[in-house]
Amino acid sequence: MIPKDILKKVKRIEIQTRGLVNDVFSGEYHSVFKGRGMEFAEVREYQIGDDIRTIDWNVSARMGHPFVKVFEEERELTVMLIVDVSSSGNFGTVERMKGEIAIEICALLAFSAIKNNDKVGLIIFTDRIEKFVPPKKGKSHVLRVLRELLYHKPEGKGTDLSMALEYLSHVIHRRSVVFLVSDFISEDYQKALQIANKRHDLIAITITDPRELELPNIGLVELEDAETGEVVLLDTTNSTTRTMFTKENSILKEKRDRLLRSMSVDSIDIRTDVSYVEPLIRFFKSRAKRFH
Repeated sequence: MIPKDILKKVKRIEIQTRGLVNDVFSGEYHSVFKGRGMEFAEVREYQIGDDIRTIDWNVSARMGHPFVKVFEEERELTVMLIVDVSSSGNFGTVERMKGEIAIEICALLAFSAIKNNDKVGLIIFTDRIEKFVPPKKGKSHVLRVLRELLYHKPEGKGTDLSMALEYLSHVIHRRSVVFLVSDFISEDYQKALQIANKRHDLIAITITDPRELELPNIGLVELEDAETGEVVLLDTTNSTTRTMFTKENSILKEKRDRLLRSMSVDSIDIRTDVSYVEPLIRFFKSRAKRFH
């Protein structure tokens, strides 16, 4: 039995995202994520200007005058959401945790997908595979995906991006649109990322909190690594400490960005202190330009 508060949250997220999906994302989504190719739709009589290569000679011979084959884009896609629910997602110093924002973004993408009659699947992971929901169509299925994301209690604490991407290859064989939603605090995932990106249309969505990038001057601070439990005491009044912290995190971010660029993996940077709507719209618009 799913608790009432979870069902309430599902409803609230559905209502929140409905307007965005209807007004903004469904059109953008359709233009950015094309179907797998062209499929035969019908035959019709030849009209001046039609490509003669599309003439159906069998039908033309039977009917006594030319007919052409009409093709249309095969729209149906599979959209996979691979979502990191490790302990570092339970961090947020502004209004919401990184994990909460991840769920809302997944809802937005999933509702956009079903509006276009696409299938949606889900892989929830930490340092292990927590849950796999095979891709299906329909609103009731997307609501199930949302409930899984809200209701799931992770067993693992750490993040293993490589394992999650390898698991994707085992369970999804058809080329899909894959959104990898994580803070990307993980090691040695380059090879798995490269393989997944060749097989699928991979988009990395990185969620970061401002306090992970720089420290405020607030005296002695005890920092605990949510994934390892390691505790460090930092004196934030020391400007050198603050500078080193910012520098180290800038280096990590640049390294990740460089890796994604080198593999031509599309990426969207989301921050907990700024609305996620703008970065998503920017991504859709820039990608739409590239594909037209």
